[in-house]
Amino acid sequence: MAFTFSVEARDETTGARAGVFQNARGSVKTPVFMPVGTQGTVKSLRQSDLVALGAEIILGNTYHLYLRPGHGLVRELGGLHAFMGWDRLILTDSGGFQVWSLAGLNRIRPEGVRFQSHLDGSYHEFTPELSMEIQLALGSDCVMVFDRCLDYPASRAEAEQAVALTLQWARRSREAFDRGPRLPGADPALFGIVQGGVHPELRRRCLDGLREISFDGYAIGGLSVGEPKTAMWEMVEAGMPAMPEDAPRYLMGVGTPEDLIEGVRRGVDMFDCVLPTRNARKGTVFTSRGRLVVKNAVYRADSTPLDPACNCYTCSNYSRAYVRHLFQTGELLGQQLATLHSLHFYLSTMRDLRESLLKGRFTAWSNAFLESYRSGVQ
Repeated sequence: MAFTFSVEARDETTGARAGVFQNARGSVKTPVFMPVGTQGTVKSLRQSDLVALGAEIILGNTYHLYLRPGHGLVRELGGLHAFMGWDRLILTDSGGFQVWSLAGLNRIRPEGVRFQSHLDGSYHEFTPELSMEIQLALGSDCVMVFDRCLDYPASRAEAEQAVALTLQWARRSREAFDRGPRLPGADPALFGIVQGGVHPELRRRCLDGLREISFDGYAIGGLSVGEPKTAMWEMVEAGMPAMPEDAPRYLMGVGTPEDLIEGVRRGVDMFDCVLPTRNARKGTVFTSRGRLVVKNAVYRADSTPLDPACNCYTCSNYSRAYVRHLFQTGELLGQQLATLHSLHFYLSTMRDLRESLLKGRFTAWSNAFLESYRSGVQ
C-alpha cells in the first residue's frame, strides 16, 4: 500500500482538522503526538507500555543511530522495527537538527556537514545522500529530508542562506530517496522541511520550492529554538495557506499541551517533543491542571494521585507521596511511573482532541481544556 493521507473532519472556525495517514505497515490517526525514541527506545518504557498507551507512531534519531549501533547493523538485523520490537510506524529525523544542536562540533558546507562525534571525537561527513541511506536502512516509515536548521536570532542574510541550502539539500534528498534501496515490505514516505527563521516571506519561498520538488508530507522546522512564542505562531501561520491540503503537516519539536492545541487550531497534524518524557524523568509531570513538580516537599504526605482526573496506570495505583519517595531515593521506578503518566496525558489529550473534531465540538472542547490546564495544580 502506497502512503496516503485523507482528511476526515474540519473545524468550521479554525484551521483544525482530523485525518489519517497510512502505509503498508499501518495507519496513524491525526492530529497525533509522537513520543521521541532517540536511540531506538522511549527512555524508561518498554514497547508494550507504548502500545498500552495507544502510541501509533514514534520517532528515531538518524544521527544517534548512525553512531550507535550503526545503520548497517540495524539493516542486517531486519531494520529498526525488528531491532527494537516495534511493529507500528516510525518517523526518523534526518540529522539536520544536530547541525543546530551540536553546532560546536560541526562544519557546514554546500556538500554537507562535517560532524565531530560527541562520543569519541571521530569525524563524519553527513550529506543528504547519507541521511537517506541511513533512514532507508533503518526502514523508516516517514523519512525527513536533510535540512539546515537556523539559530535564533539570525540575520536575514543567514536565513536566506539557510533556505537556499535547505532547498538544495531537499532536491538531493529527493533524488537519493527515490533511487535508494528499501527493506523488504517497506513503503516509506518522504517529508520536506520548511526553514526560513522568523522571516515569513522566506518561509513561503522555502515552501514554494519544496512543493515544486514534491513530497508526501511537509514539516515546519527551525522553530522552538529560542524565539518568542508569538514569533513561532506567526511563522506557522505564514506558511499554512500554501500547505497542500492532501498532505500531513508536521510541526517539529513542539511542545507543551497548550502548544498542541494552538498548533491544531492552525492546521497542524503532527507533533513531537521530548518535553513530556524528559521532564518526567526529572520529576515534573503534566496534568489536567498544569505542571506538577512531584519532587517538591509539599507532596511528601499527599495521598492523592498525580492527577485525580486521570485513569492511567500510575494514577490508578500510586500516590504523589509514593512517586515523590521514589525520586527522593533515586529509584528508577519513579522515572518510569512519571513518564507513563505524562505520555498517557499527551496521547489521551490528542485522542480527545481528535474526537472533538469528529463530533464538531473542537472549539468548546479546546477552550474547556485550556481553562482547566491553566487553572493550576490543586
